Amino acid sequence: MSTSGSKSNWADLAPRFFSAIIMVVVGLGAIWFGGAIFGVLVALATGAIVWEITKMLLAKSGMENDRLALVLGTLSASVVFLAGFMPAFSSLAVLLITALGSAMALGSKRDRMRFVIYVLWVLVAGYGLTALRADNGLLMISWLVAVVIATDTAGYFAGKTFGGPKFWVAVSPKKTWSGTIAGWIAAAIVGLLFGGPGLALVSALLSFASQMGDAAESALKRNTGIKDSSNLIPGHGGFFDRFDALMGAGLILTLLYLAMPSLMVL
Repeated sequence: MSTSGSKSNWADLAPRFFSAIIMVVVGLGAIWFGGAIFGVLVALATGAIVWEITKMLLAKSGMENDRLALVLGTLSASVVFLAGFMPAFSSLAVLLITALGSAMALGSKRDRMRFVIYVLWVLVAGYGLTALRADNGLLMISWLVAVVIATDTAGYFAGKTFGGPKFWVAVSPKKTWSGTIAGWIAAAIVGLLFGGPGLALVSALLSFASQMGDAAESALKRNTGIKDSSNLIPGHGGFFDRFDALMGAGLILTLLYLAMPSLMVL
């Protein structure tokens, strides 16, 4: 019996494990310290995601330009870091201008529109994570991260265990309704533990947003014909692959907080 197939299935276990450990340690440390340390980490992750989005869209149109992708990623990281410490609506205006201005460097109109949608989403979510940590301290970001992790973990195990009808075959063919609903329930339990029934409902909404973040990144990869957003994280792919769900939930939490700050106090 050949063991080459089984060996290849486990070949990336070590890099995946060590990368995960590093991400957890660095991430928890930055969340704990907050301030500029957390702001820098979020800005770097956001810039990396914009770099990945740019490279994916450029590769799709046959216009690969590593320098342009690096410039737009660096610009995005810088803007997100500064915006996190600015007044809210001034920050949003700067982020919108950055996304629109950066898109002009791309080729087709369709790619520019797609770029604006994805990059503006990521920029606002990145800004929101920094601002929420600065304004509300450790608890809110811890709750958000717990919701995303609970959604992903419960969805994975429920989907594997129960299977059943697919949630959205055209975009995420592996995801099932059982896993999706299990994610909502797990997130609601997290919200209940952090702040009671009201926060449980918000947590379920953020769970759905995190799932839509994952679906949105899957749609972009399918559209561009790319398996992983990059290979920046050994064994895990790219930053967008790892943080699409957090960015989805982060966007909705940011918008909720800007619209109804009193509702979101923990």
